[in-house]
This record gives sequence, structure tokens and C-alpha cells, in this order.
Amino acid sequence: MLFIIAMAADSTVFAQTKRTPAAAGREEYIEVEKNVRLHVTDLGDGQPIVLIHGWPLSDAMYEYQYQYLVQKGFRVIGISLRGFGKSDKPSGRYDFDVFSDDIKVILDKLKIENAVLGGYSLGGAVVIHYVTKYNSAHIGKLALFAAAAPSWLQRPGYPYGLTAEGAAGFIDLTRTDRPQVLENFGKAFGATETSLSNGMSEWLKGINLEASPYAATQSISALTQLDLRPALSKINIPTAIFHGTQDKLCDFAFAGELNKGIRNSYIVKFENSGHGLFVEEREKFNTELEKFARK
Repeated sequence: MLFIIAMAADSTVFAQTKRTPAAAGREEYIEVEKNVRLHVTDLGDGQPIVLIHGWPLSDAMYEYQYQYLVQKGFRVIGISLRGFGKSDKPSGRYDFDVFSDDIKVILDKLKIENAVLGGYSLGGAVVIHYVTKYNSAHIGKLALFAAAAPSWLQRPGYPYGLTAEGAAGFIDLTRTDRPQVLENFGKAFGATETSLSNGMSEWLKGINLEASPYAATQSISALTQLDLRPALSKINIPTAIFHGTQDKLCDFAFAGELNKGIRNSYIVKFENSGHGLFVEEREKFNTELEKFARK
């Protein structure tokens, strides 16, 4: 009987012990509209750096940037756009107004101020659209990584990028043979077909396969309609333009056009990189981003 009473007393003491929370209390999923939640990686403390991924990746692509920047004393926030990665994949629109509106909701809810906003490939077009639509709300600096901007397609006075016919064929392939799209993409991703290790290529492919096929097609279709050249003059915050000189998916000439159109911008050349500069020259990418954030 005494043993039972003692056990009960010990249980009461244990139950009353308050645990110190191990988590930072930040949400991994943030609702941007009814029934639509986006996945957010939110790590570290300090100056915020917000990162937007490319097509058809997710915020997971920045794994090696998270590790580095948190160690250097930054708060790093990666957002997976709707339809990609672990974010919800609803039916509906997947265009640059929607993506920008979603980012605004998240930055509002997190009360982020004076952040560095970085975007890769299609995400580069997203962040340009965001800062021009919302007058750089919450953002103090802009970083563009192999951006699919100011236009991914050739246009009058702009002889860079895909032809309209080439883009139409690419979009059709996303509807009919996604494995072939990823294979083609993988071959053109690096400076050479062997620039990335097999392990790194498989890791990126796994992230790509998490995307909603519908979202992938709709968003790349929206990119073909986007011409950001008139918007560049509206950007009034410091801007860094990272681009691989051997990029086969977004021509290095894009960087020159962005630099000409954006006041207070500069180019960081990645001489040994194609489109995958964030992994091909990871150390340079990370240190240059840190340097820009600290300016």
C-alpha cells in the first residue's frame, strides 16, 4: 500500500514538472488563404534572409545555404510556393500575382522587416514581381540567382532566351512526359553534364518530383507570358545579380539586361557554373550572399 502511495506521489510530481520548450515556436506551415498552407523553413536568428526557389524545386533546394547562413548569425526563411514541395497543391491559379500575394501574407504574419529577398530561376522572376508590386514591402535588398528574368522568352528588342515555339514545345512536354522534362533539365543544369555528382543530381530530382504536375505546367506557362523589363526601373533597393557564365537554361545575357535595368545593382559572375550555381560553386555562392547581406 505504501509502495502504491509513493508511486502516485512520484507521478504527481512528474506530471507537474514543466518542460522547457525545445522548439523556437515558429510555424512550419502558414495559411495564406482559406485551405491553402505553404511550407516554410524558418531557422536561426538575426538579419532575415528570405529565399524563393526555382522551377520545379522547393525551399529544400537551399539546404546548404540554410546550414551556412544560420551558422553565420542570420535568420533564414525559405518559402515553398503553392504547388511545390511540401506546400499545399490546390486547384486554381499559379501565376506571379498569386505567388507574390502569398509571399506578402507570410512576411506580414512573420512581421519580417528589412530582409534580403532572394529568388532563383523562376523564383527570380517571382521576387522581382513581388518588390515591384508591393513597393519592396518588408524588403531592404534583392538578390537574383540565375533569374529567369527580365524575360524568359525572346521578344522584340530582346533576342535572348527561348523562342515562342521552343517554349510551347517545352510546356507540351510537361503535360505528356514529365520524366523526359526532368532528364533534359538535368543534362542542361550544370556547366557540363558531369558538373554535379550523381548523388547531387538524384537529390535535386527527388525535390523536383514533389511538385504538382499541374502547378508545374501552369507556372511555367505563366512565366512565358511575363515580361518584366518595364518593371525594372521601379526597383529602388540594392540588388545583387548572381549568374553562371555557362548557364544553358537562363542565358548569362539575362544578368546583363537586369543590371542595365536595375539601378544600384551589380553582377557576381560564376565562371565555373551553369544553372546550378548554388551547388556548383556553393562556397562562393554562400560567401557572396553573406557579403551582400552584411553591406
